[in-house]
Amino acid sequence: MPRRGYPPEFRRKVSDLVEAGRTVRDIARDLGISEQTVYVWRKQDLIDKGQLPGVTSSEQVELPATHNRIHELETELAVTKRAIELVRGVVPPK
Repeated sequence: MPRRGYPPEFRRKVSDLVEAGRTVRDIARDLGISEQTVYVWRKQDLIDKGQLPGVTSSEQVELPATHNRIHELETELAVTKRAIELVRGVVPPK
């Protein structure tokens, strides 16, 4: 999960600086962030642009909500199955 400390616009601008030819070391030093952070942001920018395979930023935002919804549906299914078992124990089949 990406760190939420810097806005996406800032990350894109940093990636644009790398793309423009500035060295990662200079950018990191000037902005007071680690070189590894710049590399990670650059890679994510390339993924978002479709130049590298991977999970895009928008997909990363959707994933937790999707996992929560799946968990809710699995819970509802388990409750329904348990209710059916209980009803079958009380009501004889036709």
